[in-house]
Amino acid sequence: MVNNSIKYRNFLRGSLAAIVTPMDIIKGQIDKPSLKKLIDYHVKNGTTAIVSVGTTGESATLDQSEHLDVVLRTLEYADERIPIIAGSGANTTKQAIALTKSLEKTGVVACLSVTPYYNKPSQEGLYQHFKAIAEQTDLPQILYNVPSRTGCDLLPETVARLAKLGNIVALKEASGDLSRVNRLRRLINDKNFILLSGDNATALEFMQLGGQGVISVTANIAAQING
Repeated sequence: MVNNSIKYRNFLRGSLAAIVTPMDIIKGQIDKPSLKKLIDYHVKNGTTAIVSVGTTGESATLDQSEHLDVVLRTLEYADERIPIIAGSGANTTKQAIALTKSLEKTGVVACLSVTPYYNKPSQEGLYQHFKAIAEQTDLPQILYNVPSRTGCDLLPETVARLAKLGNIVALKEASGDLSRVNRLRRLINDKNFILLSGDNATALEFMQLGGQGVISVTANIAAQING
């Protein structure tokens, strides 16, 4: 597949927001007016892109129909004013592929795929998992490593192998280990491969060391301001 990292690198920079999925706890359903208000807030405040139904957006607790509904509504409310990235990870490869393929032709610009949680796969298992997903779609893929949540760690050597696949274009790194930025840059030959922090506490240092931006949870209430 063609490497799309050059095409998409403009929105894979700066402050990207991993938005929450607002819920109406009385009705037990998505709070659509609050979702629209949140998207408008990010458009107004210059957020580079929105991640819809990543792990912050309750991907582990929404069923697939709810997951897709939130993504589609996010796209509708965004109305092409801001790029939308969709969470598509799962702890089974088959489910992750199915979810990713269901997002094709919806208008999302990329998918964010978290490492399989609870299963504790080996590095080879992680490589084969993400490789299988990438081979089944043309959507650009962003790897997501958050070992404190998932129980497994996507090591830089494995990321470097995956970066050779054409449509794996970026990594959201949330280990909090700043030494990985230089290590990843040494190992990955593709200079267009994007490194994004997924750890708010170390995001500034991450970018000072060569990262291009942050996929932020804090941005839900403290978005970047234009000007």
